[in-house]
Amino acid sequence: MMKKSKSLFLIVLAALAVTLTACGSGDKAGKSSENGSLSTVKSTTLESSAKTDNLDDSSITIGIAQDLDNLDPHYATGAGTKEILFNIFEGLVKPDKDGNLNPAVAESSTISDDGKTYTFKLRDGIKFQNGNPVTTDDVIYSIERCAGTDGKDPLVSAFSAIKSIKATDDSTIVIELDAPDTEFLSQLTVAIIPKDSDPSKDPVGTGPYKFVSREEQSNVKLTRFDDYWGNKGAIKDITLKVEANADSIVMDLEGGSIDMFMRLTDAQVKQLSDKFDIYEGTMNLVQALYLNNQAEPFNNEKVRKALSYAIDPQGIMKILSGGKGAQIGGNCYPAFTKYFMPELVDTYKMDIEKAKSLLAEAGYPDGFTFTITVPSNYAPHVDTAQIISEQLKQIGVTAKIEKIEWNAWLSDVYGDRKYESTVVGLDASTLSGSALFRRYRSDAHNNFTNFSDAEYDKTLDAALAATADEEKVKYYKQCEQILTDRAANVYIEDLPEYVALNKKYTGYTFYPLYLQDFTTLSLK
Repeated sequence: MMKKSKSLFLIVLAALAVTLTACGSGDKAGKSSENGSLSTVKSTTLESSAKTDNLDDSSITIGIAQDLDNLDPHYATGAGTKEILFNIFEGLVKPDKDGNLNPAVAESSTISDDGKTYTFKLRDGIKFQNGNPVTTDDVIYSIERCAGTDGKDPLVSAFSAIKSIKATDDSTIVIELDAPDTEFLSQLTVAIIPKDSDPSKDPVGTGPYKFVSREEQSNVKLTRFDDYWGNKGAIKDITLKVEANADSIVMDLEGGSIDMFMRLTDAQVKQLSDKFDIYEGTMNLVQALYLNNQAEPFNNEKVRKALSYAIDPQGIMKILSGGKGAQIGGNCYPAFTKYFMPELVDTYKMDIEKAKSLLAEAGYPDGFTFTITVPSNYAPHVDTAQIISEQLKQIGVTAKIEKIEWNAWLSDVYGDRKYESTVVGLDASTLSGSALFRRYRSDAHNNFTNFSDAEYDKTLDAALAATADEEKVKYYKQCEQILTDRAANVYIEDLPEYVALNKKYTGYTFYPLYLQDFTTLSLK
């Protein structure tokens, strides 16, 4: 017996009661903002402020902090890459600005009473950007590619629970799981690509914008996909210009070589003229001083706790953004209200004497020297690292800052784990608790901090196996508590996000995930 899922995938993710702030009135300093709790919006397509009947031949140049690390959506690593590919590729479902999962490549679904069988009906007439129809073979290929059925490790951890996937007719896909997974639907945002294609060379998806060209370390060009099934972008052509030098961003905005830039610092915003509207929100990420838990001295919990007591997030926020942002005390940011634990914020309230005492107990009474390796193209993280370096001098610890290019960071730090510490922000790739906490399991392929704790692994497994929402939340919160108690990293804040948009344009929209939706933009 099958039961109908809630109105064409319009599942309000119980994990999120999203609160975002936005300022689009041209307030250059971002002084005023509207703060509201977003509620469910029921519609059969993703909402967009750029209406289909408002199409034109306009263009826009958007500055991005780094080049895309991969055009293949299944192998892309950086959040800055994935947020751009969001416009090219889609999954069976797709998130909207209010934290709902809406239909995308699939138009409907049913979920069995035992939660193990998912049946999807493909959208009638949906096409890839090369003009070919999307088939069940394409869907099965895309999901199996991410499930590691070719003998490789799964690209999507949750897909290891897939027992079988098959087509029952030309438009119906049935996925059976080994066990119920209440978060499985959120994983099906994974991109659907043509069978046997090579997206690293020829990226083809079903999204509202299609790939045109790429000049490495220079730009990526997109154009509107006029056969898109949903609301099309009003702007026809988009150029994404790589702004690897953070010091040039304001000059390029004022000079007109870029029309928009996301994630400006407070200082950069204050340098801009009144020809820009400034949108203010939050980045929806966990910024921290991430520590390699296998590297000496960070393999000593007392040392990690000493740093946590010596670093003052409020002081960082005050210098970085005039106090704006949201302080966090664990591996979760406020938009995930169901999992976010504000009580963790004061776990390591600044205490210099306690920090010194812990260092002495750990065998470092005179402090030590270590390196913070930080991606040079992200000014907020570089600035945070510099403030941390100054704060740690109070306990006799010397933090040297090594700025490296983004691709080198991905390779050396994230990939090879050859580092001592780093300052970055980690996002949640999907609207689920597992996206926040899976990366800290001892054997996780993306556990770049090398955190290893048997109690954590056991608790995470319990969370993943739980089918009752209340039980799942309880275990995820226990995971969050363990990471804080063990001082796995020094958790700082969810950074404020400032977006500068030339006043010729309007419509920038914040999402509860780290992504960009270009369909909302239009000429005024």
